[in-house]
Amino acid sequence: MPELIQVGRINAVTSHALTPESQQRAAVVDLGSNSVRMVVFEGVARNPVPIFNEKSTLRLGKGLEATGRLSEEGISKAMEVLSRYGTIAQAMGATPFDVLATAAVRDAHNGMDFIEAAQKRVPNAHFRILKGTEEADYSACGVLCAVPDADGLVADIGGGSLELIRVQDGHYSDADSTPLGVIRLRERSDGDLATAQNLAKHAFANVKWLPEARKRPLYLVGGAFRALARLHIARMQYPLNMVHLYHLSYEEAYEMASWTVSASRKQIEKIGNVPRKRLVDAPFAAAALLRLLKHVQPSDVWFSAEGLREGWYMGTVASSVKQQDPMEALASEMASRLGRNASLPEALISWTAPLFLEHEEWSKSENEVSLHRLACMVSDIGSYDHPQYRAEQTYRRLLYSHGVGFDHKSRAFSALVIAVRYEIDLEHPVLEPSRVLLSKSWFSKAVQLGMALRLAYTLCAGTDILLKSCQLRVEGETLILDMGAGSLRAAGSAVKRRFERLADALNMTPHVKGG
Repeated sequence: MPELIQVGRINAVTSHALTPESQQRAAVVDLGSNSVRMVVFEGVARNPVPIFNEKSTLRLGKGLEATGRLSEEGISKAMEVLSRYGTIAQAMGATPFDVLATAAVRDAHNGMDFIEAAQKRVPNAHFRILKGTEEADYSACGVLCAVPDADGLVADIGGGSLELIRVQDGHYSDADSTPLGVIRLRERSDGDLATAQNLAKHAFANVKWLPEARKRPLYLVGGAFRALARLHIARMQYPLNMVHLYHLSYEEAYEMASWTVSASRKQIEKIGNVPRKRLVDAPFAAAALLRLLKHVQPSDVWFSAEGLREGWYMGTVASSVKQQDPMEALASEMASRLGRNASLPEALISWTAPLFLEHEEWSKSENEVSLHRLACMVSDIGSYDHPQYRAEQTYRRLLYSHGVGFDHKSRAFSALVIAVRYEIDLEHPVLEPSRVLLSKSWFSKAVQLGMALRLAYTLCAGTDILLKSCQLRVEGETLILDMGAGSLRAAGSAVKRRFERLADALNMTPHVKGG
């Protein structure tokens, strides 16, 4: 029987023999109070790549508050599901294969007996019962996977507990576990939301370090919190049905939680966009969140789909790439897989930089520099698509891509840039998410950069050698295109037309030298 590890911090996890990165698959099972989920990741990547993701609702922690024991029905279901997961892990060649048990198993009198029986049923798995602080550690690591510069409070809600942990400068500290998981909170409050809020109020008051997180961002993790985000997305008719890095102001988050607490079951069902099994959880997640918002008054609120499982992956499998920027890693991967010339992105960044560094509309903030670089890196990812559809295809590819560090406005901006680079009609209905998510100023900036990239590709035919033979620069109110001796001279053709459109978008006078 494999060794049972009951405690231990992330940096003390038993090491596993890993296969070559190109072939490696790793599996983790998150065995919670409410549900169990298995994810199989492929390779070692800064943006985790799940190739299998399956959840089953067990309600393992149902009745735990009254009996102190795991639900017998939940145990029976868990054994069946875990056996299936063990077979899948073996068939997919996944190693390591870890099962991480959380609050319900940790707190139940029969938790250890259950784990020992499960190990016999799934001998190829490595079982661990996480401490509350360990659970918080993994969740924080998952958030940092998506938001490396996160500086605030992570709150991860499950069925049996709600973990709190402070994140700052790429590190996490001050972890605490509270008995505010949605199943436990509902049972302790006898289904009364006012009582649930009062229980949450007292639980947060006992976390002594929590005042240090006041007025900083709050990062929400866990299925019940994601259900709140899905409700709000549908209720607000938000243009992206995407929970990861969904962003709200403090006031918006407070309104969201207040509405959910006061809404009837029928009102919540009418909104939709939430699995039926989560409908009973949402009001209790909202009750806990409402008290947390009052307690810490965060500057803003972010929802993260990256949590315990991704934290396990980054700590156990992909620690070697953890320091990479997730957005740049995604852009580099897409460019190498879908582009034609690996050396062109850096040339495009340099070629377009003078234009935007010298233009007053661009503030040269770190975010703008990052988005400029990202757009240049992915500017050729539609090269192999059908020309009739490549503008729409690349727009959707970027907008809906699986990138953990890609927030919604960055998606809307980058997708619009590349659609314009492929000369999309700006009135095309597919661009509606960018019209909603971007301010007029940012929409204009995306169009300008897209037009500059369109011009660059017309000049160089996708080669960095030809791009170096011409220059784009600003002199006062004049935009100058200097056609060098080795360039493809095309005055009066597509080059001139696209150059003039770019100058017009920038409210500048175009001038071609050497054309």
